[in-house]
Amino acid sequence: MTDMFTPLQSLKEGHWFKLICGASFQHLPAVRSLTLAYTLAGADCIDVAADPAVIAAAQEALQVARNLDREAQERGFGYKGNLPFLMVSLNDGEDPHFRKAEFNATECPKDCPRPCEKICPAQAIVFNSIKDNYSGVVSQKCYGCGRCIPICPYDIIYTSSYMSTPGAIAPLVMSTGVDAVEIHTQVGRYAEFQRLWQAISPWVDKLKVVAISCPDGKGMIDYLHALNDLIHPRPKALIWQTDGRPMSGDIGDGTTLAAVKLGQKVLAAKLPGYVQLAGGTNSYTVAKLKAMELLKGKRQGDKETRRQGENSPLVSPSPYPPLSPSISGVAYGSYARVLLSPILEQLEHQEVSNTNVKATVRLEEDDILLWQAVELAHSLVSQLKSQQER
Repeated sequence: MTDMFTPLQSLKEGHWFKLICGASFQHLPAVRSLTLAYTLAGADCIDVAADPAVIAAAQEALQVARNLDREAQERGFGYKGNLPFLMVSLNDGEDPHFRKAEFNATECPKDCPRPCEKICPAQAIVFNSIKDNYSGVVSQKCYGCGRCIPICPYDIIYTSSYMSTPGAIAPLVMSTGVDAVEIHTQVGRYAEFQRLWQAISPWVDKLKVVAISCPDGKGMIDYLHALNDLIHPRPKALIWQTDGRPMSGDIGDGTTLAAVKLGQKVLAAKLPGYVQLAGGTNSYTVAKLKAMELLKGKRQGDKETRRQGENSPLVSPSPYPPLSPSISGVAYGSYARVLLSPILEQLEHQEVSNTNVKATVRLEEDDILLWQAVELAHSLVSQLKSQQER
């Protein structure tokens, strides 16, 4: 197998696809199914919560995908036999990606129309669950989007947040086979980022990618430059993730505009490394990037582009060359998960219905649902990969 289909090659050529399972999403069956489907569809990176059980579920799915690579290729999907990178997300302070919604269901009036249940994209809010007669937030399914909070008529929903523990990071990276790390930060948290980086830095040479995710804000570019100066040793590949409108891609096409606008802002700053969009990305994102000529394409392989590629961080990680003026990839979170939700719901229904026979129905055990899921995932992945697949 050549390097033609490796994740780093995708990053270099501008068609890097990342699936975001969710920094606080811990529903193991869904993580496993999402990882399997998007891997077979051709994803380059799977981003999961920094939880050993979640990491193990994703790794198990990756191994299943390896055994299905030939069939995936025969069916015309994007997986070429090289597994995507497994990434974990960390945070240096309070962040909406690292929180869970909570409420006491006994405080809900009986006549409440339960708008929280209707609006939850993860179906994490249930009342009198058939499976275990539970009412409230299913913590493992909640990924912290916060849409339920303002819509509650009685203002009884709140969130609990958590932070990555620097002391736990090294064992996590060393013992679980993680390929990449993403750090969520915000403007003004230089000292906090520095502490987290100090915990990561001894293991940087074992990572294939380090990503930094930061939402927009006053002084953002100066802050990113300061972080760039701080990052030593230099990772093999550095990604600046533009978190345009967090966890909103499934709301509507317009949410992607914030991600694209922020991507343009970071590109203009000419930071060394790669720029990857996130936060509001959906089926409209690639079309918008192409219309604005912000994606690399086959026809852009001129001498200057090739020269920059030859001197890219993939070949010469330090010092980094100037950034190519194009987006190198797109990360999809809520939209990618909701896209597959009909399949995951059917799978979960089988688990509930067949409890007395089989406690868990895995996606690969239902051949019809498996390839339906991969086809749905490929409909998104192929938008970014189409130029390379032809």
